[in-house]
Amino acid sequence: MNKKFEEKTISTEPIYNGRIIKVQKDLVTLPNGKTASRELVKHPGAVGIIPITAGGKLIVVEQYRKALERSLIEIPAGKLEPGEKPATTAIRELEEETGMGANQFDYLQTIATSPGFANEEIHLFIARDLYKIAQPASLDEDEFVELMEIDLEEAEAMIANGAISDAKTVIAVMWMRLNIQSIKK
Repeated sequence: MNKKFEEKTISTEPIYNGRIIKVQKDLVTLPNGKTASRELVKHPGAVGIIPITAGGKLIVVEQYRKALERSLIEIPAGKLEPGEKPATTAIRELEEETGMGANQFDYLQTIATSPGFANEEIHLFIARDLYKIAQPASLDEDEFVELMEIDLEEAEAMIANGAISDAKTVIAVMWMRLNIQSIKK
């Protein structure tokens, strides 16, 4: 990892310690020797799952996101629990949000969501050879979602018209476009 422009922490002031995030203010030394303050959000990390049906469709969920004050269409996703491996979280979240399991899970990549102020990373997985789970785990009690299956063209149209604006879901659709030949096999 390149540390060419590393900012060294002088001090950290905790601001907020919540159920999901922590907020802190760090005083740092810049590469030129001057100091600056950084307001940072600490997040445990998350996963995003790109579930592809046998027919080559993407399974997405629609859910309300309070931070944006509107519903979003997204790939299934969820927060890492303490000590939980991303692959385990992906399996759990796919079941909770879609009622499905997958015989094939492949790691795609890890993305930084907002590195200017947050350390959240989302580990993306491709889920294929999907199957219904007879008695799936329930959604969290404060979670409400509606499932949809969309093909690549529908997904791209939804990005173009703003119905899909979530970054991890846009990446999922881009991955589908780049891998369309292997998806349709």
